Amino acid sequence: MAAQSSDKTPKWLNPREMKAWRSYIIASRRLLEALDSDLDGHDLSMADYEVLAQLSDAPDRRMRMSELAEIAMLSKSRLSHRMKVMEKAGWVRREVCPEDKRGSFAVMTEKGWRAIVKAAPDHVASVRNRFVDNLTVKDQEELAKIFDRVTTKLRDEFLDDL
Repeated sequence: MAAQSSDKTPKWLNPREMKAWRSYIIASRRLLEALDSDLDGHDLSMADYEVLAQLSDAPDRRMRMSELAEIAMLSKSRLSHRMKVMEKAGWVRREVCPEDKRGSFAVMTEKGWRAIVKAAPDHVASVRNRFVDNLTVKDQEELAKIFDRVTTKLRDEFLDDL
């Protein structure tokens, strides 16, 4: 497994590392819970919102399932489960890929488009209030660099595991 070192003895976190790690874990979980809760009035979860947001930015509001799984960093089975829930709600549908019958597209429906258009102003206000407005411009730039680096490494490891 990629996360384990070859040495059996763990390299324990020092106090500075532990503080950074715990601060991140606590803040990220609370933030995601709050953002999820703020979408309750729209009958969307953060997972639903993320899928709809990716599809809303895609040409013709459609994307290959494999590409969507990669961008969302979801396993194919998790995305498949999420799609079933979202199909039942009428927000998305799947279409067979004409070039590759094994592949399929996730397609946002008009109902899905209306759902994200309605939820987006509240979601953005929540993100701004709970996160962005608590950071300086320098903080935002530093966090973007840090998490781009972490995401790249995780995406590489995630793709290796698929």
